[in-house]
Amino acid sequence: MISKMTKYSFILLSDEAKIFLKKIQALGLVDITRSAKPVDEHSAALLSSIEAYKKASTKLESLDFSKDPDYGKFVVEIDADKTVQDALQTFLETESRLAALQAEFAAALKEVEDRRAWGRFDASALHGLAEYGWKTRFYCINKKKYDPAWATLYPLQEVFDDGNNVWFVTVSDAPDYSLPVDEIPAPEGDLKEAEDRVAEIRAEMITCKSVLLSLKEYVPEMKKAYAKEAADLQRYLSDAGAEKAAEGKLTTFVGFAPVENEAHLSAEFDRMNVLWFKEEAVEEDDPPIQFKGNWFTKMFTVLTDMYGRPAYNEFDPTPFISFFFTLFFGMCMGDAGYGILLVLIGFYLKRSKSEMSEYGPLVIALGVATMLAGTVMHTFFGINTYEAAWVPGFLKKFMITKPIAGMDPQMVISVLIGIVHICVALLMKAIVSVRNNGFLGSLGTLGWTLLIIGGVILAGISFMGVLDSAVTKWIVICLGIVSALGIFLLNDIRRNPLSNIGTGLWETYNTATGLLGDTLSYIRLYALGLAGGMLGNAFNLLGGIVLGENPNFISWPLCILILVFGHALNLAMCCLGAFVHPLRLNFLEFFKNSGYEGTGRAYDPLTLNK
Repeated sequence: MISKMTKYSFILLSDEAKIFLKKIQALGLVDITRSAKPVDEHSAALLSSIEAYKKASTKLESLDFSKDPDYGKFVVEIDADKTVQDALQTFLETESRLAALQAEFAAALKEVEDRRAWGRFDASALHGLAEYGWKTRFYCINKKKYDPAWATLYPLQEVFDDGNNVWFVTVSDAPDYSLPVDEIPAPEGDLKEAEDRVAEIRAEMITCKSVLLSLKEYVPEMKKAYAKEAADLQRYLSDAGAEKAAEGKLTTFVGFAPVENEAHLSAEFDRMNVLWFKEEAVEEDDPPIQFKGNWFTKMFTVLTDMYGRPAYNEFDPTPFISFFFTLFFGMCMGDAGYGILLVLIGFYLKRSKSEMSEYGPLVIALGVATMLAGTVMHTFFGINTYEAAWVPGFLKKFMITKPIAGMDPQMVISVLIGIVHICVALLMKAIVSVRNNGFLGSLGTLGWTLLIIGGVILAGISFMGVLDSAVTKWIVICLGIVSALGIFLLNDIRRNPLSNIGTGLWETYNTATGLLGDTLSYIRLYALGLAGGMLGNAFNLLGGIVLGENPNFISWPLCILILVFGHALNLAMCCLGAFVHPLRLNFLEFFKNSGYEGTGRAYDPLTLNK
């Protein structure tokens, strides 16, 4: 259900606006109309600071250098007695410097490898030779192309041989000679200089990592600063979104709060130095949307928010999503064994301290639905439990195996559930239309609702043979006449009847073609459940083939590997399909036929607890 809202209007001196917003923030119950994005440099700076605090605290919490090869060296550098004046700025500077050092370290390591062949040498000696007119040239050649006889023809000295290449130098006062090898650039320094540079960078990296580790104790302080600045930004945006009057000397605010808080808020506002008014919120005010629901439907609010919260004059689709999505998910999974795994995963998530813990109850609920659906569809890890001798007899009584009207029972049930789902959507559309437009303004919608829902009910009664065929015939005629009046003549009582007939014919075409496609769309519930069961059974067959008639110490591990990997893969694929397709059936088929638009905004009160 959608909580009823009370609209509050406030008028106060502009100089008192910030104090007033702090008091509203302390109450934590009033959604103040405010800007949705930074409106100036100040709010942009606040937002940037908030993001910096969040990024720093998140990174420091997950910081772990225990596998660093230098861990034993830089841990001892942490000074517990040293205090940091600005932890955030220290983090930003240290992180930036560490990133630069890591790039320099990689380049320095490459330089060491490039100089390793030349080893250590006295660069000043080479310069001394150059002063006397002797030039040193450096070469590297593949060993297969290297000729040791060159040493007898040229002033050549072999320096290094790694088995694949040969590095050598020549020293000569001749300006040029015919050595058949291309000269390479001389090393910028010897190996020792490069190794010293690597050691220097590594020492500075150790210092940076030590500083970052020491900043972990400032995470609570950063989170506190993050919460404070988030509250400041929220309050500032509320002030910036307010309407200015009387040459900027007066400020007016508009806020919304649930009606159940009206008495408490009225008493609090009376204590403030502010002129205020209250009235019942209406659709034109665009009040925020707060849901009222039980523990079960609250788990599915996240799905409703994925599409959009209802407008104030719409209905809350969450109760319908909670029931039908759970039912559809269980049918798409269709395997009791997978349901057990989902329940176990749900309990694990619920007990974990991660951000996913809040979704643990939802996964458990979907797992239970999968277990029930899998029991009815007689599938357990791809095994047909109806044919299994180890399944208790009382469970087999709940399994649906006999054809319905000569067709697969699961396919027929999927279509029947789809018809019910669409009928519920049409019924909600009629109820909302009558509430918003009145009975006379909803005759067209009521005509379609009566025709479709009445026709479905009448078809079900006729199928069971409850009514005589003659009686059924007259009911169909009456139902058709009454519905036709609403659809073709009275769909808009303020409009010309000829225009109503044209509109009715167009709606008839769209409804007839749309309903057929919408109804057939629910066959996916059967198809996905069947595909998952067949794929699970295929992995069972593969495992059985590997195991063979005479299993041994090799076939058993291979069989277990195939079963574990296969069913894990199948579970993941089934979960993906069982999430996307039921969501589609709710978001497309149900919302389209119910007229749901989802253009509302969530109730977001000004509060200190952000």
